[in-house]
Amino acid sequence: MNHRENHSIKIIVLGGIGEIGKNMYLVEVDRDIFVIDAGLMFPEEEMLGIDIVIPDLTYLTDNKERVKAIFLTHGHEDHIGALSYVLRQLDVPVYGTKLTLALANAKLREQDFRGDSNFIEVESDSIINMDSVQVSFFRTNHSIPDSVGVCVHTSEGAIVYTGDFKFDQAATKLYKPEIGKMASIGEKGVLCLLSDSTEAERPGYTTSEAIVERELSHAFYNAPGRIIAACFASDINRIQHIFDAARDYKRKVAVVGKSLERIYHIALDLGYLEVADDLIIPISEIPNYEDREIVVLMTGSQGEPIEALQKAAKQSAKFINIQPDDTVLIAASPLRGSELLISKTVDMLFRAGANVISGKRTIHVSSHGSQEELKLMINLMNPKFFIPVHGEYRMLKAHRKLALQCGLPDDQILIPDRGDVVEYKDGIFQISGKVPSGNVLIDGIGVGDVGNIVLRDRKLLSQDGILIVVVTLTRQDKKIAAGPEIISRGFVYVRESEKLMEDSTKLVRDIVERNTSKEVFEWSSLKQDIRDDLNKFLFEKTKRRPMILPIIMEI
Repeated sequence: MNHRENHSIKIIVLGGIGEIGKNMYLVEVDRDIFVIDAGLMFPEEEMLGIDIVIPDLTYLTDNKERVKAIFLTHGHEDHIGALSYVLRQLDVPVYGTKLTLALANAKLREQDFRGDSNFIEVESDSIINMDSVQVSFFRTNHSIPDSVGVCVHTSEGAIVYTGDFKFDQAATKLYKPEIGKMASIGEKGVLCLLSDSTEAERPGYTTSEAIVERELSHAFYNAPGRIIAACFASDINRIQHIFDAARDYKRKVAVVGKSLERIYHIALDLGYLEVADDLIIPISEIPNYEDREIVVLMTGSQGEPIEALQKAAKQSAKFINIQPDDTVLIAASPLRGSELLISKTVDMLFRAGANVISGKRTIHVSSHGSQEELKLMINLMNPKFFIPVHGEYRMLKAHRKLALQCGLPDDQILIPDRGDVVEYKDGIFQISGKVPSGNVLIDGIGVGDVGNIVLRDRKLLSQDGILIVVVTLTRQDKKIAAGPEIISRGFVYVRESEKLMEDSTKLVRDIVERNTSKEVFEWSSLKQDIRDDLNKFLFEKTKRRPMILPIIMEI
């Protein structure tokens, strides 16, 4: 497809290898760099106070004049959530399908992006001609419409990135994958396939959405009161199923959650949701209907439903709280590390009197292909080289094993680390270098200003608390004018630890007097002595190590 001879082909993964989320892949042909996806990752448990995590963009900003375009595969946040941070550094066109660009544009506004964006809409049949390559697309089956894979056509063959996909034989028109086009791409020659590994450990096929529809219908039929349906805001397929079941059983739907409302309105306006005009009601009108006529569709912050359900179970939600005879449908798979949280939430919902349907019945299925579907993609594309992406390391290894079963030689399968430069040279792909990579932590409006040292301090504060020691000295003779005063936060309850506070205060006074009596008095030495001696004393008494913050003032 590409008639120009290319002399250099490189693939660089900035995110999406060895992790779930933060997908960002670079294809570098000759001197041109093409970015595929720009995703975020939600913080892990130890990232205290962090809002989101994005890839390290250093390599892109250092080579901004060579970056020619950004291609987006679909509208989930792990593929578009970092776009505003990329566009603050780069002025390049962004290619994506209609729904993907609409969701990306909404995300830019949400993240207070004030620059200009050059969005160019494509369809699965579009072909983009660049100086060094041609780029084409193919439609995939995922939980959100307008999902595509991306092909970068080089003179050596196509570099194909699948995006997120599965093969559902009962997929409706909006979600049907272009299997014939995938086979055609494979016949023309795929140099390297980068394929989704999320469910590479799961045998067989991912359960069809048709089964979900049937189970949801059964749950609606048996619900005596209100139905509280919780799902991810961006799972448009699941949202459509819930609307369809509500229509069939003559129920009205109230939509709760900012992100859900935003995505619902975008998908509805663009024709990606089919909803009768009289099906949706404002939350304020719920009291006007009987309980058996109501469905509440809800998500929480960041489009994630569990937090919202917890508030509803505790009777502290703003709009809707759980009451006896409610049926709660949790139509969402747990995020990594949140399994315990979901278990506790289900327990709280039962305590509040609800009947919870989660896991035991198929009201939610994965939006990623299982082992047999991953094999099908490999066989359709028939690549010379294979790189499993989008998954933790064990998933990548499982996907590698599937590629071996499909007949790919071991030396033609690569699992690079983040930041590795995979270069095509002398007929083989090999790792030839490294670029800056890692996590950039976003906290409030700060981008990357929170690093390991700040996280370490936050962890210390969360474990043993903080002691603030305040001492005021006279300027002339360096005598104690006021204090020492010790303020405890998160360490001990002062009223029940008066003896410990008195002994600590006496210790600090002795340290101050010892230091100020020296001929040469140093502020830094005094502060360090307070930290060291007080830390040793408190550990002997309590076996805890609070953060100690000395404040010395002069009058």
